[in-house]
Amino acid sequence: MDLSKVDEVINEYDCDKSWLVMVLQDVQEAYNYLPEPALKHVADKLGLGLGHVYNVATFYSSFSLTERGRHIIRVCDGTACHLRGGPLLHDEIRRHLDIDDGETTEDKAFTLEPVACLGACALAPVMTVGSKYYGNMTSEKLKAALDYYRQTAQAGP
Repeated sequence: MDLSKVDEVINEYDCDKSWLVMVLQDVQEAYNYLPEPALKHVADKLGLGLGHVYNVATFYSSFSLTERGRHIIRVCDGTACHLRGGPLLHDEIRRHLDIDDGETTEDKAFTLEPVACLGACALAPVMTVGSKYYGNMTSEKLKAALDYYRQTAQAGP
């Protein structure tokens, strides 16, 4: 595994171990998850125990130790979304992608992650793809969004 991206991230933080969470966030952004060799490299370069780095990486739910898709779909399970059809939206996403919560499609295009709340109750039911919010979701809007991201996934590297 090429760890040059990890070195770049660590150097941006002057090899300062007090920036561990930020280092892990940037490493995850580079690889879309935290691969084991990258975690070992971070521990070595920052002079930290591997156990400490793993504890931080597993404490925060925003970190993933498993490979994820290029597009992370987060579907809200908050009260407003639940009352406005969130469970139906969630089921429809699983059906369209043929994956369950926490899983990644075979083509590595999508990963589905349910969340307790996305903080956009007025847009319920709501989901995000990456950092883009999709509110007042319907079957038609869902299909259009998934089709768009499928096309961009196929066009990507």
